[in-house]
Amino acid sequence: MTLSEFDYVVVGGGSAGCCVAGRLSENQQTSVCLLEAGGPDNSVFVRAPLGFAATASLNLNSWGYNTVPQAGFNGRKGFQPRGKVMGGSSSINAMVYTRGNARDYDSWAALGNPGWSFQDVLPYFKKSENNECFGATDYRGVGGPLNVSFLRSPSPLNQLFMKACNEQGIPSNPDYNGAQQFGVSPGQVTQKGGERWNAARAYLDPHRHQSNLNVISHAHATQIMFEGKRAVGIKYKVNDVDHEVRARKEVIVSGGAFGSPQLLMLSGVGPALHLQDLGIPLLHELPGVGQNLQDHITTVLIYKTQKINDAMGFSLKGAWNMVKAVLEWRSKRTGWITSNVSETQGFVSTEGNNEYPNIQLALCTGIVDDHARKMHAGHGYTLHVTLMRPQSRGSLTLASRNPTDRPLIDPAFFKESADMQTLVKATQLGLRVMQSPALSSHRGDMIHTVDANNSAQVESFLRDHSDTEYHPVGTCKMGPAQDPMAVVDAELRVHGLQNLRVIDASIMPHLVTGNTNAPTIMIAEKGVDLIRGARL
Repeated sequence: MTLSEFDYVVVGGGSAGCCVAGRLSENQQTSVCLLEAGGPDNSVFVRAPLGFAATASLNLNSWGYNTVPQAGFNGRKGFQPRGKVMGGSSSINAMVYTRGNARDYDSWAALGNPGWSFQDVLPYFKKSENNECFGATDYRGVGGPLNVSFLRSPSPLNQLFMKACNEQGIPSNPDYNGAQQFGVSPGQVTQKGGERWNAARAYLDPHRHQSNLNVISHAHATQIMFEGKRAVGIKYKVNDVDHEVRARKEVIVSGGAFGSPQLLMLSGVGPALHLQDLGIPLLHELPGVGQNLQDHITTVLIYKTQKINDAMGFSLKGAWNMVKAVLEWRSKRTGWITSNVSETQGFVSTEGNNEYPNIQLALCTGIVDDHARKMHAGHGYTLHVTLMRPQSRGSLTLASRNPTDRPLIDPAFFKESADMQTLVKATQLGLRVMQSPALSSHRGDMIHTVDANNSAQVESFLRDHSDTEYHPVGTCKMGPAQDPMAVVDAELRVHGLQNLRVIDASIMPHLVTGNTNAPTIMIAEKGVDLIRGARL
């Protein structure tokens, strides 16, 4: 066993953990240790943007979790990939940069979390980004570590899709991260120079040479060490060898919506009865640990096309096109390999509330069936129709007290009937967009046919073909002490314990209206200032 000591120990080298560790290490007098269960992020499948699509079915750099059987899916299990690599899920995601809606954060503050309104968090969004799309504006920042750009080589399909949205009354919007979210826009992505720009490249790489930052890969955290109610370090394994690292100031848990509650419960922090059932000694009862799980649920409307130069797929000519694309990317960092697949983003409302959209439409320039795990011959394109604010709440619990056993993930998809009702309406809207005249030159047969006018058939389709949009949050909910389900306070300190914070997507009281990577990095940026006692 090896033992070492630092000012701060950060558990999890994902989007939040990379930001926290990198920012804290900016002070050369502060020592930081970052533990990441996965390996390095220097693979071409990480750096080349399209690499994530090629490896989705292989669970490369991913924990490759599944849910427990979902009643809302007629007993089918859902897929839950999460990054197990430096950079975490920012190394395997579709790179979409979306902040959410201002009302999301105002509602966080209204729940008893001072300092988390939109006006409070906007400076951290701006601080984090280097926005190549629009430059510095009232809403956008430049000079930050996280590079945000438009795609270098978008498919012509995107313009046709945006025109189809216009034909259905959905206006074009120059910046869904600006003054208004409603409308359809070209996607903004975390890329730089035609390469993925993940959290590790943004926040860790500038500091890796520093002696005050120690980054340990393949380090699986097994337990938080306590002296009384004070966190003092972490136990972890590397190649089945036990190690310990101690923290003089704080332990920061950044394991994400699954990893953070799992580690807390393994350490005796969580629901008393659940821990008792598993034989884990209770250190501190917090009923909300692992509860309040929320995830965006999405469905896929997939169309074949004969325009094989404009859409990805499997064919002889398509294979040759992909070979040429690889060569183009290697020489110019342009072409198909720079695609994030989810190339156009639209935010709409089934309720007529254009100030607060409840649905995201994402055009994918390829066939995406069951997370690209079901292959189809030919070429096509896909519309993801995603419910932004589900009412259903699920949970994450432990399967056993063994740290290497996978947790039991239950998002409880469609548990609340309102979620199904809303997604039916949204799917009908999506079908109208996809059948609009603007797409007629590219539209072929649907792979999974569904009649937009038959609500019962749409519901059946949703139960068979819906799944996660990869945005689990909420399992270490932020809230005041009087909230029985709150795990951390507005300073991200774990209630009832000392020198322990959770800083990642798990602290979100509820989902944001959009992808969760940018908000997670914002949370980390703000979390660092909370640790420092500073304010923007």
